[in-house]
Amino acid sequence: MAKKSGGRLISSAGLVNYYDSEDRRAVHISPVAVIIATLAIGITIFILDLVY
Repeated sequence: MAKKSGGRLISSAGLVNYYDSEDRRAVHISPVAVIIATLAIGITIFILDLVY
């Protein structure tokens, strides 16, 4: 029998390893800011839907 090449990819079932990298030039947004922005946009769309 021939050996399977790339056995790690088959056994990982589509899961990918992501490593934390601390890039100082990257934009950092807190999770709380994302939730607040999402709520604000949702409420704005709801109000605009009621008005128009």
